[in-house]
This record gives sequence, structure tokens and C-alpha cells, in this order.
Amino acid sequence: MQQDTAAGEQQVGADRSGTPRRLTTVDEVEATVGRPASAIMLKQISVLDEGCRTILARCPVAAFGYRDADGTSRTTFIGGTPGFVRVHSPTRISFVLPESGDPHGPVSFFFLLPGVGEILRVNGSVVTRKGRDGRRGGETTVDIEEAYVHCAQAVLRSRLWQPPAPLAEPAAGVTGDGPLGRPGVADFLAAAPFLALSTWDSSGGSDTSPRGDRQAVARILDGRTLVIPDRKGNKRADTLHNLLRDDRLSFAALVPGRSGVLKVRGRGTITDDPALLETMALRGMPPHLALLIDVEYAEVSGSDALVRSRLWTPGARLDGGPMPDMMALAGAHLAAGSAEADGGPPAFLLRAVAAIPGMTRLLRLVADRAYRYGLRKEGYEDIEDVEPGDGQPEGGRPGGGRWPGGGRWRRVVPRRGRSDADAGADAGGTGGLPASRTPLREVRVAEVRRETPSAVTLVLEDVGEDQEPFDFRPGQFFTLVADLDGRPVRRAYSASSVPGSSRLEVTVKQVAGGRFSTHVHRSLRAGDRLAVRGPSGSFHAEPRPPDEIVLVAAGSGVTPMMSMIRARLAARPGHGRIALLYSSRSESEIIFADELARLAKDHPDRLAVTHVLTGRDGRLDADGVRRWITGLSPARDAHYYVCGPGPLMDAVRGVLPALGVPDEQVHHETYTSSADTGTTATTTATTAPQEMTVEEDGRPVGTVVVEPGQTLLEAGLAAGLPMPYSCTVGNCGDCMVRLRGGEVTQNEPNCLTPRQKADGQILTCVTCPLSKVTLDITEP
Repeated sequence: MQQDTAAGEQQVGADRSGTPRRLTTVDEVEATVGRPASAIMLKQISVLDEGCRTILARCPVAAFGYRDADGTSRTTFIGGTPGFVRVHSPTRISFVLPESGDPHGPVSFFFLLPGVGEILRVNGSVVTRKGRDGRRGGETTVDIEEAYVHCAQAVLRSRLWQPPAPLAEPAAGVTGDGPLGRPGVADFLAAAPFLALSTWDSSGGSDTSPRGDRQAVARILDGRTLVIPDRKGNKRADTLHNLLRDDRLSFAALVPGRSGVLKVRGRGTITDDPALLETMALRGMPPHLALLIDVEYAEVSGSDALVRSRLWTPGARLDGGPMPDMMALAGAHLAAGSAEADGGPPAFLLRAVAAIPGMTRLLRLVADRAYRYGLRKEGYEDIEDVEPGDGQPEGGRPGGGRWPGGGRWRRVVPRRGRSDADAGADAGGTGGLPASRTPLREVRVAEVRRETPSAVTLVLEDVGEDQEPFDFRPGQFFTLVADLDGRPVRRAYSASSVPGSSRLEVTVKQVAGGRFSTHVHRSLRAGDRLAVRGPSGSFHAEPRPPDEIVLVAAGSGVTPMMSMIRARLAARPGHGRIALLYSSRSESEIIFADELARLAKDHPDRLAVTHVLTGRDGRLDADGVRRWITGLSPARDAHYYVCGPGPLMDAVRGVLPALGVPDEQVHHETYTSSADTGTTATTTATTAPQEMTVEEDGRPVGTVVVEPGQTLLEAGLAAGLPMPYSCTVGNCGDCMVRLRGGEVTQNEPNCLTPRQKADGQILTCVTCPLSKVTLDITEP
């Protein structure tokens, strides 16, 4: 960092070389900013009190600043669901870092509550880190050193919680070489009104503070230089004091409505150059200082935390219960700090004042008036609609209102698809509805039943005394949701039980390296809880089934067939013929072997089971399928159901037309077990954000930006669009939509058939854009 330390060389404005003057001493900074009032510093406490813990339980996302073992500064956003931070004690917390990283030493956070202006800031130090090789998903434990409530000015300046603005026009080109010329960076900065800025001091302290401005919070000077205005605040000036001692910094910027983050790191200095400050004036009022950043790294990427928290979706607002009152919490912190300090206001007097009925509301009104006054003095316009900072909609109605910082929002209930935030708002879904239209249903594991060395059946039932039946059509699947390493992981499994029972059975086969199946086989026990979404899928028995059905399955593809067999034998005693051709690796790997044998013995005229063991008989091919069907001599109106890996599906599809079976009598379900490994993320061929427009029934639904590394589904859900989905790994087909325009790259293998691909259908959960794209989500 270049510093003008010689007093004789310092000048007002730029020096002789044209470089803006830098401030290098505490006296210079405080001469401009001033010293913080004692009450400001007394609001800082050294433990997480009950109010702080309440906020952490409700908070879905936080900014996090840390340094790697090599001293590289990083700022990111963590979380995704309320309560993502585990509070072990008043001085210790832990959380999962949703990216590769290895935090060391001092770290800092600020916690955001959707719709709330004030922010909870927490500083501490890393004490343990699971997976010190920097693996994604490792848990970090932090000892708390200080916590306090930050004022709402940064949020109000940026209008962070207002309805997202329309997509901005592309930014002007960046002059000169440097990181700011990378794809998407300039456009993101031109639209980003808010960022989290992390700095460190020489004594081992860390600070991550919010910065907000009415338009772009950081402005590009050239390919490697940014300037951030420093407008008047509470005079703590932690960032400024830190930069005087250590010029390394990092920040993460947000654009309301987008689920991407711009991550920047570099070195910062402080300037009071009048000519530069004048370029950032509002109504003729420039900021008192500015930060100049020499950028070393800048990149736009998708954020898992923002995707899952859906901060700008009305359904994700904290309107489901009482909001933590940040002003009351700040008052409690002030009273606690006063009790420990000399010369401060008496703690008992502060507590007595706070206990006066209506005092909290009065303090809220006083604070809001102070915010309005301060913002007007800085030159901000359109601040007359700033509302109370407690995040509650006007009038207390969940259907609409006004959020802090102005602007109205309204609740939009999509016609197709539901986000997790809306789960529970509707009655349960049944029949052929996509799983995305049914709410999450909390269940407990009643039993884990071993079927084969590599397959177990989970018996699930509702949590609580009220046991509702699981209604579905035999052959349909359910999506199971489990929290693994702090992230919800979804996998689709066919029901193997009979519809209408209060217990649902799904059979899970172990997949090598599979996250979900490994969790089921190694960790899941009776009494554990999961969430279930569904039913879903078009592979199911007909409402009025024909007299004869022919089933062909391999491996775990027998699970939907088992549901059909059980339901058909139970519902139509004495009627209906069933023939099953089932391929397994070995006798020990035959799922439901004993029950299939028993059912065939009990119903010899209705159920015939033929086993093919590939270890003994070789792979089941087209010739084998043809010989079996020919020997079976099924009726002309028989329906055929096929479920298994791709080669089996291809073999059967090649045989049936040659035997004269009409397409409408053939039903098939393809599964791709490799999706369970969690490695289905699509490899993108572009590093630039791309625009996605979503249409339904010929009408536009919305336009969002898909960040690098994001799938179409992630971007759509984060923006609150009614995207259909279920398993999220390309396994179930529920997220299938039509690509109307643009280019994409799609992960393989997936469950799309060649015909669906040729018809322009894609799976949004495993697809990334290569250009601007248009999707049609109209239900087939």
C-alpha cells in the first residue's frame, strides 16, 4: 500500500502525481469522522444473550469474513435456512461453510433478517474446523468475543428489502486490464447497492460491516480500481481504523432479487480528495471520505446460501411469528454494557425506562425519525416512506405491506410449483400433481427393514398422534429431504407400499459414493425425522387397470412394481393377471425375494414371477425379453410397465413395437442411480451471468439472472418463480420444461428420453445457460 507519510508531501486533494491524497493516521480519520459517543461503544457485549440467540434462530443468512491459512482475505454469505448457526453456549457457535475454504484466526459476521433494517454483528475467532483440507461442507466452530446491533442506515440507503428493480442495462466497458474486466463483474457492480466489507486490525481483530448506497455502492475507476463512498454513520469507523493498520480487505456484493454474489479482494486506502468525492455527491452533498481499492481478484458466482434463503421471495419474509425487536435488543445491550462500565448511564435507570409500557414503540419511532433526518442530510431523496425497522408489514397483514426503506410488495401464489418457504401453506397434494405443488410433510422413521445387503426399506409415518394416510397411485415416487452437513439434500424414491396406508414404504439401494443413500444405510435409525414431498410422477397404474399387466424391472426398479403388485392383489381379489420379469445381479440381491415368492405361491393364477440373475444367466437383453414375452402370450390389451437402467429400457422399447404393442400401452420409468452421489452439477462453458425469461401459457412470468455455476432451477427458485421441481438431481423429471430460445448445457445421464430431448425439453435442475434463454413452464 502506498502511503503519503511525510507531512510536507501531503496536500489538500491530489498530490503532484495526480494520485488522490491518502489518510494514514487515526487523527486524520477522526478529524473527519469524529469520535463515537460512549453509548455507541457500550452497546457491545461479549456473549450472545437471549436476544442474540433469538435472532440467530430466525436468521436465514449472514455475511462472513475470514482469512485462510495463507492470509488470503475472503468474504462470503453463509446459511440458507433459519437457525443455520448452532449455538453451543453464550460464547460458542458453529456453522457449515457452504464452499471450499479453511478459516483461520479472527472472523466476523453480520446477520440479516429479511425486511429488517438493523443488523446483528458478531466477531470472534475460529477454534476448530472439521475437514481442514478445505473440503466443502466442513463445520467451523467459533468462540464469540463481541456482539452488537448495527444501525439500519446501510440497509435503508441500499433499499435492500424493496422489490427488486428491473434488470439493469449492461454497464459501460472497463478501461485498462485487470480483474474488474472479467465477465459479468462490471454489470454486477453497476446494479449492486449493498455489500459486506471485511477488514482486520494488527492486534488480531476482524470486522465485517454493511455498506449500502442508493445505486451502485462501489464504482469502477479502471480495470483494477474501485471507489466506495464512506457516508456518515455511527462514528465507530471500524473499517477505517483497521485499514490504517492492515490494508488487506475483501467484500461480497449483492443485487436484490439475484442469487449471485460478486466476491472481491484487494488492498484499500482512505481518501478525502475533493474532486473524487464530488463525483459521488447526492444533491450536491459529497461523502466525507471514500475507500480506494486496488483489486486483486473479482468474480461473480452463484451463492448456495442465497439460493436456499430466497431473501427476496415474499414467502420467505419473517411474517410467520413475532419479529425480534432490534431496538429493544440494542437497549438491553446498552444496559448490560453500562452495568460493567464506569461513567456510563446507570444500568438500573435504563432498565426502568425500557420497562415503561409503550417505550419500545416510542424508541422505534425516534430511531426511524433519526434515520430519516440523517439520510436527508446526506442527500438521499424519496425517504418519506421509510417504515419501522422491525420488519413487520404495514397493518400486520401477511398479504402485503411496506418494508423498511420504502416500496410495496405483494404475495404472489404461483399456479405451478411451490417453494419450500410456502410449504405448509396448502393442503396435501395427491394424484398426479407434481411434487413441487405439494407441501413438505414431516415424518419419522418407524422402521428400517433390511431387504438385501445393499437395499433397505424405510417405513415412514407422520410425526405426532394424527396419522394421515399417504395417498398416491401405485408406481409414483416421493422426494425425501434430509439435512446433510447443513444443506437440504433431496432424492426421489418410488413408493413400494400400498396407497392409503398411514405408513409409507420406500426402498433405498446403496450407491457407491452416494450422499443420501449412504446416510440412509449408515446413519438413519428408527425415530429419526425426515421431510417428504409428493407424490409425483406419471409412471403409475391406471385408475381402471386392464385385466393383465406385464412388468419388467431390474435392480431397484422393482420398487414401483412392488407397489403395483401389492395394490392390485389387495384391491381386485380373484381378478387381474400380473407377470413380472425381474433382473438382479445375484440371488442375494433380489429385493423383496421372500414376499414375491409368497405372493406368487398364494396367487398362482394371478402372479407369475420370472427371475434373471445376471451373474448366472448373463445380462437381460432384447432376445431374452422377446422370448419371455412370446412365451407369456399376454392379452392384446395388456399394459406394460418397465423400470430400470437405460440398457434395459432400450431393449424393451426395441422389442414391444415389433410384437405389435401400441405405444399407449407402454409405460416406462428411467432412473439414474449415479445422481445420488451429488456430482450432478453441470459443468458450465461460460463464466458470465446469463438472463433467463420464464413464460407460462404464453404469458411472461418473470426474468432473472442465472449466475455462473447456478442451474436454471436454482436461479428461478431463488427469485420466487413458480418453477416445477422435486428431486433436484435429474432423476425424476418433475422439473422438465421446454426450451423456447437460447443455448444450454445439460448434465448427463438424466431421465429424459430421446424423444423428449428432440422435442426441446430440458431438466432445469441439471441445466446451465450458455446464452440468454427463454423457458416455457406450461404443464404438458
